Amino acid sequence: MNTKFLDLLAQNFDCEEKVVTEIINLEAILNLPKGTEHFVSDLHGEYQAFQHVLRNGSGKVKEKIRDIFKAELSETEINDFAALVYYPEDKLKLIKSNFDHKEELNKWYKEKIEQMIQLISYASSKYTRSKLRKALPTQFVYVVEELLYKTDEYTNKKPYYQKITQEIISLGQADKLITGLAYTTQQLVVDHLHVVGDIYDRGPEPDKIMDTLINYHSLDIQWGNHDVLWIGAFAGSKVCLANIIRICARYDNLDIIEDVYGINLRPLLNLAEKYYDDNPAFRPKIHSDKPLTEEQSQITKIHQAIAMIQFKLESPIIKRRPYFNMSERLLLEKVDYEKNEITIYGKTYPLDNTCFATINPEQPDQLLKEEEQVINKLLFSVQNSEKLARHMKFLMKKGSLYLKYNGNLLIHGCIPIDDQGNMEQMKIEGKTYAGRDLLDVFEQYLRYAFSHREITDDLATDMAWYLWTGEYSSLFGKRAMTTFERYFIKDKATHKEKKNPYYYLRENEETCRNILEEFDLDPDQGHIINGHTPVKEIDGENPIKADAKMIVIDGGFSKAYQSTTGIAGYTLLYNSYGMQLVAHQQFKSKEDVLLNGTDVLSVKRVVDKELERKKVLETNVGKELLEEIDMLKSLMEYRYMN
Repeated sequence: MNTKFLDLLAQNFDCEEKVVTEIINLEAILNLPKGTEHFVSDLHGEYQAFQHVLRNGSGKVKEKIRDIFKAELSETEINDFAALVYYPEDKLKLIKSNFDHKEELNKWYKEKIEQMIQLISYASSKYTRSKLRKALPTQFVYVVEELLYKTDEYTNKKPYYQKITQEIISLGQADKLITGLAYTTQQLVVDHLHVVGDIYDRGPEPDKIMDTLINYHSLDIQWGNHDVLWIGAFAGSKVCLANIIRICARYDNLDIIEDVYGINLRPLLNLAEKYYDDNPAFRPKIHSDKPLTEEQSQITKIHQAIAMIQFKLESPIIKRRPYFNMSERLLLEKVDYEKNEITIYGKTYPLDNTCFATINPEQPDQLLKEEEQVINKLLFSVQNSEKLARHMKFLMKKGSLYLKYNGNLLIHGCIPIDDQGNMEQMKIEGKTYAGRDLLDVFEQYLRYAFSHREITDDLATDMAWYLWTGEYSSLFGKRAMTTFERYFIKDKATHKEKKNPYYYLRENEETCRNILEEFDLDPDQGHIINGHTPVKEIDGENPIKADAKMIVIDGGFSKAYQSTTGIAGYTLLYNSYGMQLVAHQQFKSKEDVLLNGTDVLSVKRVVDKELERKKVLETNVGKELLEEIDMLKSLMEYRYMN
């Protein structure tokens, strides 16, 4: 081992006793039960619903409360206590308003502090004292540890423990302590969070989800196609930028662009009002069947303007990257502008609700000077948004296209395969890639684009767009994206997007086992965990596929999907005993939880049960600890055994 590295390590472990103590500590940790992993996917800006699932640990918080207090608390009291743990500040305000006398409130404080301490003791039973201490509210670490670790001499010290609680209450610190203990409980119940893609688009508050994740204690992110669209826009892809504005206009969420991230849309609005009028195909989706307000009329015009800029920007990429195999998507060139019809895939269709005012039929992909100025101004604003920069940098830091974690493969979309289950091959710049290698090269290009944001039209930024819409993209996984057809062609047969064979072959256990082997994972023990495609439970679709080798957890956080899925999202829990899939009903509101004690109804399904309880030793964290132990033993041999 590198002696310079060992010398640096010795600065923290400057005597043999420290090294020995740390080795003993790490070896002991390896034999603890693994922590609980929490998997969520396809959040799509639905901050309130996500917050609730995060705070209740997909039902784990209430499960632990019920384990401890089922003999002494009624179901109503359990629900009230759970709401206090989920939303301590809000619940405390409600509860305090119900007490007329200070003595009654103080009695309630004493009872709840004791119950919170019991809950934390139970929730932390598989953690070291050191890890628990880090999770405790900083200002109360000493008093909480005293209350947690009562000695066998409790009778002798009973007045001591009682006095601690009394002083907390009399000094007006009870609210702060209960709030801190509530958040500690949430942190202890879930050791690590996996976000399996699509934080952005459709819903109204992706920024608040990002702020929550930035402050979360332990997580990773597998990028979804919508996340990569935002990353690509920030990295300099103008066509990705046009897409995110178009989608925000479509779902009436332009305030995310303008108010949240401070991007000035006035130049785009001026262009839109000059060239476009009302158009039913471009009205905001949630208002399409109602009389338009002035604001919605403006959004309809913006929607058309940015869509046409998008279609124009796509053409040069398709032409300069023939290996993208997208020449059939040069749709503006396939339009007969005199007859107002288009010929695609050998058939001719009439066009409706067209908005071709800025099109030059001789050179249809040519941007007007005004359009070019607008998209350049928008890109400048995007790349100079401090808040967006913070969010995108966090996405890059914590994110990846796929993740191998504790023997499982986490990926938002798919592994491109042919109808025989073989890895699809894609040639890029003369070199052929497939399977894991293809995903790795996609990620390399995206990271390059992000670190070279001043370049706006190279292969890396083109590849960011390909990840959104390309046939062999692991995030898209369809033959073509039919955005143009959905706007302008009535025949719904043209709207259909043919999926990669992955989406039906993933029902097959052998296919899933082959994919796990492609990523050097044990096919007997591993699972593939997907998001991206809503599971239509309402039609009887099962999210657990291929004899539990495949688990799909997009059940519809996005309200736009809930009418077709029949539920409001799946989440997955994986603790030392095995995996549980949780199906959630629609989240009404935080107020409903606080006032009525209602909760998201959850139905749990055991995915598979561990034959033996899994230990930290068998996890990714365990591998890291083993490496640390080896380094410490090398340090002992190098510095202290001679």
